Amino acid sequence: MIEFQQVSKTFQVKGRSIAAVKPTDLHVNRGEIFGLIGYSGAGKSTLLRLINHLEQPTTGRIIADGVEVTALDAAGLRGFRRRVGMIFQHFNLLSSKTVAQNVAMPMRLAGEYERSAIDKRVRELLERVGLADQASKYPAQLSGGQKQRVGIARALATGPSILLCDEATSALDPETTGQVLQLLRQINQELGLTIVLITHEMDVIRRICDRVGVMEEGQVIESGPVAEVFLQPQHPTTQRFVQLSEGEDGTQQEDFAHVAGRILHLTFLGESTYAPVLSQVMQATGANYSILAGRIGRIKDEPCGQLTIALTGEQVELAEQQLSAAGVKIEVVRP
Repeated sequence: MIEFQQVSKTFQVKGRSIAAVKPTDLHVNRGEIFGLIGYSGAGKSTLLRLINHLEQPTTGRIIADGVEVTALDAAGLRGFRRRVGMIFQHFNLLSSKTVAQNVAMPMRLAGEYERSAIDKRVRELLERVGLADQASKYPAQLSGGQKQRVGIARALATGPSILLCDEATSALDPETTGQVLQLLRQINQELGLTIVLITHEMDVIRRICDRVGVMEEGQVIESGPVAEVFLQPQHPTTQRFVQLSEGEDGTQQEDFAHVAGRILHLTFLGESTYAPVLSQVMQATGANYSILAGRIGRIKDEPCGQLTIALTGEQVELAEQQLSAAGVKIEVVRP
């Protein structure tokens, strides 16, 4: 759906060149929710705005929904942007317009819709986002979550195939964040929209995204399916995001020097998360184990779990082989 081919963006600031996005290759699959995570200044907002050409790339090609965006003239770009909706962190609603008027704005600006078609579309969208009874209110009369729902309805007004979310939940409380994320999931599933979402919270990625890219200093340093990146992060920055999402400060390393045996880090994904795989293998092999650390949760709709264990006894290698054969991913922490 979206492809970056060696795309970069450099800003000129007081005679200096600042590379906000370094030459990057990236692809987003049709119909998926792709998350982009990074700390402030990593370049993720700039990369997002390159997709619909709110920022023009310095180098490279961008292809989105079958269109080479970087080759469009002004008229072509205006037409393309109607196929790309955008949701903002601080809502960007017009305070002097009602909820219905805010949602209708993109269609009115396009100049291609009859009044009756606009009114019908606005009613449909407000019903979809749960605000059918708020149409005549003004933004100042709404909660933060309601304002963001208006922003989502407005982004959907022209029937886009791509939805860009620029820190769409960072100004919301945890409960409202969950509601907005659930709404985005429903939109993705029911309308088949491709969603690109940027955030600095790993929990947002874990809850709704299919794949994720991690950015640092203008580069995508790690990417892949969320389960793979979350459960087995490779880059130190990704590891820190995961640690912080689990409530750890990211600065302490476990010290198992006092623990006897072979130390393994086990990853369970899917239904094996709840199956008694570990106890069955230990009973079959006669190996002994002790649990040193663990966690269990979900990545989108899929259960997952991780355990750090110490294996002792004469059948340690056999136990490890059988765990691997049962589909458990194993990382040796200490031989």
